[in-house]
Amino acid sequence: MDLEFDIVSNPEFLKEGNSINDFMKPDRIIIGVKNQRSAEVMRAIYSPFMVNHERLLVMDVLSAELAKYAANAMLATRISFMNELSHLCESVGADINWIRKSIGADDRIGNKFLYPGAGYGGSCLPKDVKALMAQAANNGTPLHLLKAVDDVNQRQKQVIGKKIDSYFSNKKGIAGKTFGILGLSFKPDTDDMREASSLTLIRHLLDQEASVRLYDPVAMPRAHSILGDHPSITWCSSELEAATEVDALVLMTEWKQFRFLDFASIRKEMKGHAFFDGRNQYSPEEMVKHGFDYFSIGRSPAYAHQINSSSLPV
Repeated sequence: MDLEFDIVSNPEFLKEGNSINDFMKPDRIIIGVKNQRSAEVMRAIYSPFMVNHERLLVMDVLSAELAKYAANAMLATRISFMNELSHLCESVGADINWIRKSIGADDRIGNKFLYPGAGYGGSCLPKDVKALMAQAANNGTPLHLLKAVDDVNQRQKQVIGKKIDSYFSNKKGIAGKTFGILGLSFKPDTDDMREASSLTLIRHLLDQEASVRLYDPVAMPRAHSILGDHPSITWCSSELEAATEVDALVLMTEWKQFRFLDFASIRKEMKGHAFFDGRNQYSPEEMVKHGFDYFSIGRSPAYAHQINSSSLPV
């Protein structure tokens, strides 16, 4: 029997760190086939995983392949759109979190992939955006919007470095300073370092003759294989060790354990008192109470001396 078919899964189907659950409970399954017999066989194979069979979509091979790339490109577009808005929010004094919640409450939009940050990474979104652009260009139909999405993301990976440069510009620059970085993988629940925003930041700091103290719950071996042994890198075993004698602390990956940091102990270990949050995990009001100058994405900076000021961001 000659069965010719392709199977294409969407980005929600097999997410890194959640692949088994996604496989057992997919939101939809996309199957591309070349003949009806192949479609029947694939329906039978996947039927145990589809309580609602309306979520099993059978189509031609080319449409199935393009659907997969289009889904990831749409998610990347949402992220880059929010990152663009975050810059506008900082310029006018608005709060990107309120923007996110407001548009996410619209049923036509939904609340997923609306979180601003230090740029998306991993393999799926960057790879698929670039692949879709290349395929479109090869067929004489360039995708100008996706080019902008990719450009925004590349710039966004530099945003934390620029905030650090600005903060230390009147403190004799960052040369000779030490920075603790919490989180190295491109997202939590994986050790994947591909296209990780942390790498952009680390290389920027090292190029400016700063030192870094690095910690990630699981991605240390992968990060070490990429960055290697460097005299200005200290590989740490805990958040507290990463904070020891640093001029500033930077959150780059939103691991759950970082939500419950002992800020009092961390603040005592630090030499400086700046905290740069690349994932908007903390409240500016709470961070200044802990004695930090706090910088996040799409929100106004909050300084420790503002603790008694009515103008403090919330």
